[in-house]
Amino acid sequence: MHQDAARFLSQPVAAQPGSPLRVAVYSRIAEAIRNGLLTPGSMIPTETELGTDMKVSRTVVREALMLLEEDGLIRARRGVGRFVSDTLPRIGIERIQPFEDVLGSPGQRVEVKRTQVVRQPASEFVAPGVGVEPGTDSWLWESVLIRDGEAIAHLQENVTAQPVSFGKNAPLEINDDGGATLLATLTRQLGRLPGPGECQISLSQVGPSRAKLLDLRPSDPVLVLTQYVRNGNRPFYLAKCLVSARAGHLSVMQQFQS
Repeated sequence: MHQDAARFLSQPVAAQPGSPLRVAVYSRIAEAIRNGLLTPGSMIPTETELGTDMKVSRTVVREALMLLEEDGLIRARRGVGRFVSDTLPRIGIERIQPFEDVLGSPGQRVEVKRTQVVRQPASEFVAPGVGVEPGTDSWLWESVLIRDGEAIAHLQENVTAQPVSFGKNAPLEINDDGGATLLATLTRQLGRLPGPGECQISLSQVGPSRAKLLDLRPSDPVLVLTQYVRNGNRPFYLAKCLVSARAGHLSVMQQFQS
């Protein structure tokens, strides 16, 4: 690893108010990747090395690395180590739906249980997804989705906290009634967003923190659905939904291009 990268990663990290320490570790490593200090394909330090350098526990580092892998910034090679991805994630082009619609079905309504709404600095992952610079204030809505009395998914949704104009130059105002996801709330208040958007699909483990919310073991597998939506061709909304096996089958809608 280059000396500049080692020096950058070895600085102690501190959590922002209202934000877990793992997010600060995530942001530090993500920034090193985005800035080219950790180059595509290069090996990153071990959990123990990162924990010692940043003065945080190995558990915190492991959760941060799990998030980096979920978001496509790093890849793990069993028995070898973790490496920076050869190609960084992009923001794409297909239209998407609120997750209560994606995971619901006729006769099976999905209940949205809000766990927190917080205004916080946008991380290296969130910032490009909501169209702001890292560190700019953004909104995080976190929810657990429940169907037939069982928690089936954990959802984190993000939009900028900066003024955004729609229609007649009206600033964006979001009223949380606690019973719908952020995307559903925006759709109800603003009308259907024109997009375009994209949903990326990957597989991960749920991890200790989210396992408690979903009544799972930390090592249980989950499907990770990462959604992006643009508005006026600018990044606007970003969500990450961890779906447990209890959700059953998911359908992917397809159509021919005209």
